[in-house]
Amino acid sequence: MSFETLGLRAELLRAVSEKGYTTPSPIQLQAIPPILEGKDIMGGAQTGTGKTAGFTLPLLQNLMSSGKHQKGRAIRALVLTPTRELAAQVGESVEMYGKHLPLKSTVIFGGVSINPQIKKLRNGIDILVATPGRLLDHVSQNTVDLSKLEILVLDEADRMLDMGFIHDIRKVLARVPKQKQTLLFSATFSADIKKLANGLLNSPTLVEVARLNTATETVTQVVHPVDKKRKRELLSFLIGSNNWKQVLVFNRTKHGANRLAEQLTNDGINSAAIHGNKSQSARTKALADFKSGKIRVLVATDIAARGIDIDQLPHVVNFELPNVAEDYVHRIGRTGRAGKEGEAMSLVCIDEHKLLKDIERLMKREIPSVIIDGYEPDPSIKAEPIQNGRGRQQQRRRPAANKPRSGNGNQNRQRNQRRRKSNEAA
Repeated sequence: MSFETLGLRAELLRAVSEKGYTTPSPIQLQAIPPILEGKDIMGGAQTGTGKTAGFTLPLLQNLMSSGKHQKGRAIRALVLTPTRELAAQVGESVEMYGKHLPLKSTVIFGGVSINPQIKKLRNGIDILVATPGRLLDHVSQNTVDLSKLEILVLDEADRMLDMGFIHDIRKVLARVPKQKQTLLFSATFSADIKKLANGLLNSPTLVEVARLNTATETVTQVVHPVDKKRKRELLSFLIGSNNWKQVLVFNRTKHGANRLAEQLTNDGINSAAIHGNKSQSARTKALADFKSGKIRVLVATDIAARGIDIDQLPHVVNFELPNVAEDYVHRIGRTGRAGKEGEAMSLVCIDEHKLLKDIERLMKREIPSVIIDGYEPDPSIKAEPIQNGRGRQQQRRRPAANKPRSGNGNQNRQRNQRRRKSNEAA
């Protein structure tokens, strides 16, 4: 089946053709027709499935069909995303697929000056792509008017909830009309997601591909057991001996990502780190240099890498396993996209054996293990607790006892928590 059979406008088909696409992906086949009919959607899909085009193409067509773009500029479509990188990439898709249409769009997120964003908003736009924190900053300054909204998209809703944006989302929902088309996409359908969907969607059509607990069949996975102190040495060996040109490496912590990027660069492998403590300009440059081939290795934390979309990325390496098993699937989903083959390697020390078992239990399969000659683990080394990174250790923290908390204290604490998460993600 081709895109022509989906009933898209000639301008959209032209943009799709210029991008080099001819056949819709499964999520596009399922999502585009009901969205064109104006139905609400509850979509189960990870990044890399063609999901963004699956809602962008019909969103553009629906805005054109109403003809309101000819009656003055008002924000008629809002796409909410959890991270800056994902917002930027959705914005690029909107521009790319809508380049032959008279619709205007812009992207707003934190980490950069708000004034240029205000100027673009005042000039009038049809489509706004935003992260929750920066969107609420604009709402508080009355630089965003959502009263004319026709279409709302919540992209990667599960990640937004994981990152604590539920209160921000509710504040946004209070600002939009009740009568609108709503599209919600999530990699998982947790109880919290279903609760959000029940209060937001009107008789939604369910579309679902690539469930979270089934890693893509196009990704070859392997575990390389190695001692923790020799991981960097092994990684350099693998990159050099295999002549890898583009490698995305995951680390649990920001400090660890910085240190690893510096060490790899010292080994003669051009590398850069990307995480929430980096300025937005530094993050954008690192990603652009990685895509263009100026750097061979991009070392990322989980949240910063969410939404990174690189065509034909061949290699993903878990320098450290994630504390949360589901994040492993998100990580390896950066490769093997759009039917292309990819390779995912995990460098696993004795401290991480339980994390590996958790991942294999989630995926319902054992990942093949291959010891590299010269890097055999020392059997005398004992496992040590993993103290850093996102996960269980952090969740065990408890507030100090015998300290009564007032309502204002709770509100301030929630506000500070949202700001911290926005600094990392939005």
